[in-house]
Amino acid sequence: FFSSRRRHTRSLCDWSSDVCSSDLIPMNEVEILDHVAVRRVRDSISANDLNGEIVALNQSARTALEAAEALGIRVGQIASSIVFKLTDGNPLLVITSGRHRVDTELVATNLGVEKLLRADADFVRSVSGFAIGGVAPIGWTNKPKLILVDEALDDYEVVWAAAGHPHAVFPTTFAELMQATSGTRAKVGD
Repeated sequence: FFSSRRRHTRSLCDWSSDVCSSDLIPMNEVEILDHVAVRRVRDSISANDLNGEIVALNQSARTALEAAEALGIRVGQIASSIVFKLTDGNPLLVITSGRHRVDTELVATNLGVEKLLRADADFVRSVSGFAIGGVAPIGWTNKPKLILVDEALDDYEVVWAAAGHPHAVFPTTFAELMQATSGTRAKVGD
């Protein structure tokens, strides 16, 4: 980390476990943190006055389990950004806790739509500007009109989200996610 990042990140993660250990410092940290998608997320963090700073990981954080293991936290603290396609072709972003899968039938029923369609990698990249495995909840190139934020994330003081790269994450809170995304609080799984 850069020294200012280390200080700031440590204050956010001391409460849980040794999240700020040397395991978080990758060999190519500068390349990761300078990636165009990561810069977009950093700009969005700043524009939304969020408190967390982006952390580069040695290990991949493509899945909630990988991210939780790399950070030394519970999988439920991972705020996964899952993109679906609505039947009208518009994207739906569901920011869900890593402790469960999105119940697509529940979400579709609550939205009053027939079903949610799985989005392929090309669709995800075209609407978000992110590759699957690094989709952030903020910093999208084309922000979706419909964003749901899993109420289960409110069970945790701090949650971690992807920051535009499979090796980049940032700490935040449920309240910050709601504010920064203008999302709707929702039950999205069990």
